[in-house]
Amino acid sequence: MDLEVECRNIEMTPRWKTEIETRMADLHERHTDLIHGRVTLTKNLHHRKLANVAEALIVVTLPGRQTMTARKEDKTFEEAIRTAFDAVAIELRKHREKRGRTEVRTSPIPPLRGVICKLFPKEGYGFILKEGGGEVYFHKPALQSLTFDELSDGTDVAFNMEEGEKGPQATVVHRPSPLVP
Repeated sequence: MDLEVECRNIEMTPRWKTEIETRMADLHERHTDLIHGRVTLTKNLHHRKLANVAEALIVVTLPGRQTMTARKEDKTFEEAIRTAFDAVAIELRKHREKRGRTEVRTSPIPPLRGVICKLFPKEGYGFILKEGGGEVYFHKPALQSLTFDELSDGTDVAFNMEEGEKGPQATVVHRPSPLVP
């Protein structure tokens, strides 16, 4: 990882430089994909009017032009460096958590196929003979973009299935999508 350290309005001390390098190495150890880091220490020129004289700015770059930034002001540079590194570590952790819980959406097309083998339109249910054998019960509310009037013995259907109280039951039944060779 590339690291730049600079100061504005103050001279860099070996102690601050060591602290920055150690903390950046720690950060890089936990987040190995960090590409670049820049730390800027700035002394506020209006320090007589303000309690916080020291400012630490940390910018880290991740792949895909993602950047995380933390700017903290404090009474001493040691405290500003520590709080800024803590803040950027929290931002990186939140970024990882957000990326980790991305949901992958799957196609809503049911995976099973079969043909209607028994139909009871007055009662509002029927049975599907699934590919590979076995009958699956379905009820009228499971029909999607289909009506009982459009169904007859031998009609091809696609469906989702779950275990019901009395055996396998179709939860969604609709026209099958064309098979791609």
